[in-house]
Amino acid sequence: QVRLVESGGGLVQAGDSLRLSCASSISEFNMYAMGWFRQAPGKEREFVAGVGWTGAGTFYTDSVKGRFAVSKDNTKNAVYLEMNSLKPEDTAVYYCVAGPVWGTPSNWTPAQILYWGQGTQVTVSS
Repeated sequence: QVRLVESGGGLVQAGDSLRLSCASSISEFNMYAMGWFRQAPGKEREFVAGVGWTGAGTFYTDSVKGRFAVSKDNTKNAVYLEMNSLKPEDTAVYYCVAGPVWGTPSNWTPAQILYWGQGTQVTVSS
């Protein structure tokens, strides 16, 4: 059974930083592009960031460019999302995702995602 387990969420103030981690049990983890989605209350789930299957090459939604950094460690079967200069509008449940095999990151839709984590709450107060 494939599992993606997120950690690192919490309650912070605007301007603070958080680092989300995702531990994966996917076999052949190194073959998958990985990333993060988020879903705010009353809104649709949206793509946040992605990293290619090799760990090189990243892609971000416009609202987080320059503030968030996604990375993948194929030796640890892990994905990370470093979030800086957090804003109240970043408040959401963040989901670790496995994207296309041998994939490169782009503005993925939920239909392109192969596996989802359970999510971790990030709340940014003003």
